[in-house]
Amino acid sequence: MSPSAQGIPGLPDLTHPDELIKFGTQLLQGSLLFVFLIVALGVAIALISFSLRQNTSEQAVFFGEWSIRYSQLLKGLQHLALILILLVTGFFFTSTLSNRYHHWEQAKVAQVSESVAGDKLEQNAPQVRYVTEEPYSYTTQVNGRIVKVNDKQKVTRYLNLAGSQIQVKIDQSVNVQNRSAIYSTDYTADYKIINQLSDINSFFFEAPPPSGYTLLSSYKVERDGTRLKQTNPGDYGFPFRLEPGQETTLRVTYQAQGGPRWVYNATNQLLSQFRLTATANFRNADFASGIVPHEIKSGSDSTQFTWIFDDNVSVRNPFGVFTSTQPIGKTGIIPRLLLLAPALFLWWILLLYLSLPMSLKNVAIAAGIFFACLLTLTYMARVINAEIAWLMISLILLGLTYGLGANSQAALAAIICTIAGAILPVFGLLIPFSGITLSLAGLLSVGWLAVHHWYGSYNEGRRQEAGGRRPIL
Repeated sequence: MSPSAQGIPGLPDLTHPDELIKFGTQLLQGSLLFVFLIVALGVAIALISFSLRQNTSEQAVFFGEWSIRYSQLLKGLQHLALILILLVTGFFFTSTLSNRYHHWEQAKVAQVSESVAGDKLEQNAPQVRYVTEEPYSYTTQVNGRIVKVNDKQKVTRYLNLAGSQIQVKIDQSVNVQNRSAIYSTDYTADYKIINQLSDINSFFFEAPPPSGYTLLSSYKVERDGTRLKQTNPGDYGFPFRLEPGQETTLRVTYQAQGGPRWVYNATNQLLSQFRLTATANFRNADFASGIVPHEIKSGSDSTQFTWIFDDNVSVRNPFGVFTSTQPIGKTGIIPRLLLLAPALFLWWILLLYLSLPMSLKNVAIAAGIFFACLLTLTYMARVINAEIAWLMISLILLGLTYGLGANSQAALAAIICTIAGAILPVFGLLIPFSGITLSLAGLLSVGWLAVHHWYGSYNEGRRQEAGGRRPIL
């Protein structure tokens, strides 16, 4: 597997034992330091109180004032410690989920890439080879003199095919590992050959089978119904004779199985009277390499592609058929959201603290609900659209956070905080217009806090004023 499919480099992953042990060690060290600071503060207050034992009045005032502050500090530190624990634990939890989701995305991309750009059946155009003698000259030294010698040498030349009529039927199946599709092809091709030479009548028809096959059967080359024999096994060269000015047709047939593409390679030859008809007996078939077919006929379960080249056409790229897949878009969105999830949780929990009284139990339950919703989103996004999944989860989140309020006014505050601090920010990170959505969420958050504290305090003061006045008799 490629390194890119292993996860996001540098992020902690709690599924790795060494990182889990390292995280536990750091958490224990941080907890001991925190406890030491609290105990040290308590000891300092006790020492100062002990030093003032001779002055009872000052000792009573100091100890009474600092004991109240110390108890308030301990209470505030409990909330701070809980939030820090939730943030750190949530970060490691979401970073692990982000790594897992990134791994799943990369594996999916690799699977699709393998089906499009992996192994393939590639059929090369056959070649008609002949050997001829051509004069050449060279110089040599004889008896101390430079002599020019004229001689003949055998060279290999090729005839262009006069015509190609090819039909290939392609069926798609799944290989035994159930990882990608394979093609089963039935290939039939008639190649027309014209001997335009005046002194050559002996040729070799070189028609290799497709490259990339896993199984090849019933391979044969025929001339006028007579099967040609190979001179050397495995060389796929078939000798035949053709007198000057005559023409003949050679037929090549075989069945092959191979990768999830089938292409035809002209091997830099000029194509004349060429016709290739590829029938794909499966859905989502498309033409490969950007060579647009001249005819496309689509049926219910099959598609027929036809390429026609009449005279002296050079085709540089292989062309053929492959199975098209839906484009994989919006990758990396869920991992980014999971990495920012602790910051979103802190945003939401601060809004709740500034809007209504929060106990330690309520903070812990709210954190559990928040991260459970993100976990649900992570796995629902694999099967349905992430935005639709979050809208469904948001209804559950709103229904659960409604219970944070002791009355209807507090419940309304919890709903507004949840929309501004959790639902909108998460939704903003899922859609392309993240900046606008996060800006609206931020504006709604500060607007709610301003209305809640300023106008709420003003109305409370007006009510207290009205309650403190006595009617004039």
